Order: sequence, then structure tokens, then C-alpha cells
Amino acid sequence: MRTPFLLALLMVVSGCASQSAPRGTALDLDALTRDVAAAETAFAKSMADRDIEAFSGFIADDAIFQPGPDSLRGKPAILAAWGKYFEGAQAPFSWRPETVVVLEGGQLAQTKGPVFDPAGTPILEFRSTWRRDPDGRWKVVFDDGTCLCGRDTPPGN
Repeated sequence: MRTPFLLALLMVVSGCASQSAPRGTALDLDALTRDVAAAETAFAKSMADRDIEAFSGFIADDAIFQPGPDSLRGKPAILAAWGKYFEGAQAPFSWRPETVVVLEGGQLAQTKGPVFDPAGTPILEFRSTWRRDPDGRWKVVFDDGTCLCGRDTPPGN
């Protein structure tokens, strides 16, 4: 009777146990979805607050941001490229999550929603993939945006 317990304990201690819920227990996907939405909202707030240090805290060390045909690989490259967006008193854009989904295992999630110019006009749609760290914090691992050009936007705007 003690053998399964000792085996399970050994797996946890050795790091072999999954970070998802144990078999037979259900993850609260609604709570995880709320957590991811809150993380994305706080991530966006860091831009509005002009706080690149807070912004940095939401990015995984191995993240990839795709601002176009070239990829920004790793947190240092992302922060170097995004530093210009934190200059000045007003943020050059803002965003908010409208769709949040979490995988059944509770380790990955995706957010997407509109990106707005300073006047509040939607200009892009962002899509971010989040990974839950062992400590429960969510970090962005992939991020990209799609231009809304041509979608109900007059030419030249």
C-alpha cells in the first residue's frame, strides 16, 4: 500500500510529476482563464503606465515576438526593440484581451484582442500565447499582431 505513495513522492521530488492536475482531479479552467485575462490586462497596463520593468516581468526568457517578417527571440531582444514604445509620456498604443482560452492541462493559454492607436481606433489584432510557470505565474512565450488594414478602415488611415 505504501509503494504507490512512495513512487508518487519520488516523482514529485525528482521533478517528474506533471505540473497539471493529478489524474482524477479537475483543473478550474474558469479560474485559470480569469488569471490569464488578468495577466494580459496587467501586461497592457504596464504599457499605459510607461513601466518597462513591469512589462518585462510578463515575458518569458525564451519568448518570441513576431512584429512582422522578422522574429524577436528572447527577452533581451524583445526589450531592446520594445524600449522605444516606452519613451514619452503617452503610450503609442494600447490593447485589451477579448478572447482567452486555456488548454485542458492548464499550462498554456492564448489571448487575443484589439490594439488601439492613441485616439482609440483599432489598428491591429494581437495574439499572445502564455505559459504557466511552476510558481503559477503566467508569462508570454509567443506574441504577434495582424494589421486590421482594409477591415472597415478607409484607405490611407
